[in-house]
Amino acid sequence: MENQKETMLLIQTDLGDIKIKLYNETPQHRDNFIKLAQKGFYDGTIFHRVIKDFMIQGGDPDSKNAPKGKMLGSGDTGYTVPAEFVYPQYFHKKGVLSAARQSDEVNPKKASSGCQFYIVTGKKYSEGQILNMEQQINHGKVEEVFNTLVSKNAAKIKKLRLDRDKEGLYELQEELIAEAKAKADSLPDFKFTPEQVKAYTTVGGTPHLDNQYTVFGEVVEGMEVVDSIQKVKTNRADRPEEDIKMKVIVLE
Repeated sequence: MENQKETMLLIQTDLGDIKIKLYNETPQHRDNFIKLAQKGFYDGTIFHRVIKDFMIQGGDPDSKNAPKGKMLGSGDTGYTVPAEFVYPQYFHKKGVLSAARQSDEVNPKKASSGCQFYIVTGKKYSEGQILNMEQQINHGKVEEVFNTLVSKNAAKIKKLRLDRDKEGLYELQEELIAEAKAKADSLPDFKFTPEQVKAYTTVGGTPHLDNQYTVFGEVVEGMEVVDSIQKVKTNRADRPEEDIKMKVIVLE
């Protein structure tokens, strides 16, 4: 709905409060987060994965009263939320709220975890670094298209392997490489928007996560609290040595 008021939430932590607004353009993520917060799902959970200059992650239900040393990050709601990429309007600048998810190998549609989320801290990049990223992405287009074609031809490849048809496999590989190159050449070159370049060179972020994870909100107050959390001492599994508990409140 156009001009719909944005929902605000407060994440109360042991180190201070973080006020967040949820985007209306990602309604399934917004409604799911509100539902869980109203149920008290997040209350008593901790930020279980903290990596300085990258992000702080929480929302694992198994983290409630988890003993020290327990591996966390696998807890969930039993369902996923379909990806809602609103890109390039919303991207991984510092302070955005994004949904965690399982890897592409088991989750090719990039569906989000039903509950786990992270807040981006990231780092600043120079304009030269941004340009290098653009070039790397454009160089990787052929490989990306090729991998998609391989997936589509999986049954055919499997049969050729079972038949031990090396010549057939080689011919198919050459066909797919040629097709991938042709398709990649027809695609427009990737380029960050002026808004992305400005954000990544001034406030920072994690550009390599763009269009890979759903961004569904952002910090409007309390970024200093997020920065305090990202600086705490962590163990080898990136879990803070002292638990940082949270309570999430939906503001009217």
